[in-house]
Amino acid sequence: MKNKDALLILSGGIDSTTMLYEYAAEIALAVSFDYGSNHNKQEIAFARLHCARLAVEHLVIPLDFVSRYFSSSLLSGADAIPDGNYDEDNMRSTVVPFRNGIMLSVACGIAESRGLRRVMMANHAGDHTVYPDCRPEFVAAMDKAMQEGTWEKLHLFAPYTNLTKTDIVRRGAAIGVDYGATWSCYKGRDKHCGVCGTCRERKEAFAEAGVPDPTDYAE
Repeated sequence: MKNKDALLILSGGIDSTTMLYEYAAEIALAVSFDYGSNHNKQEIAFARLHCARLAVEHLVIPLDFVSRYFSSSLLSGADAIPDGNYDEDNMRSTVVPFRNGIMLSVACGIAESRGLRRVMMANHAGDHTVYPDCRPEFVAAMDKAMQEGTWEKLHLFAPYTNLTKTDIVRRGAAIGVDYGATWSCYKGRDKHCGVCGTCRERKEAFAEAGVPDPTDYAE
């Protein structure tokens, strides 16, 4: 078993929460970013909850400049989020330009400052067509940049890159992850809307995995 040498970027959604539990023995620090997204408040509350349950140190880093200067429906309120399937044509407006690149750069600096050796992110295969900064090529490039840009040759570890969300739900269910305490909906209202792309993807993942969906949907 590895020592606790990793920093995890933790959103509070299904994927990163599963990774938190699956790799808890290796994670020294979890970091969430408050960048002004519609659903940041809900996500961060769950991220904080799970870190408390596992006694993992948790930091929330403000990136308020993102909401001021970047263009994305994810930053523009619930009504800007399209309903429909989780695919490129429908979800492209939710891209926050180079979001993962920015977050990974900050996380890398924190990790090196803490004497850690790895940064973990929970991108998955369903993101590849919509989000350029979730693709295998991006992961490889950022891993190389981290190695070249740090004295200790930090690595980017992204073990879910080629897994589907269904795969991730199966893994999490097998180790008892409480998915009722995770957030997906990009609209960021009191309940998951049930009709936007991320809600549909969430429903499909539980159905395909054969795992009961604990989510309270508005419809």
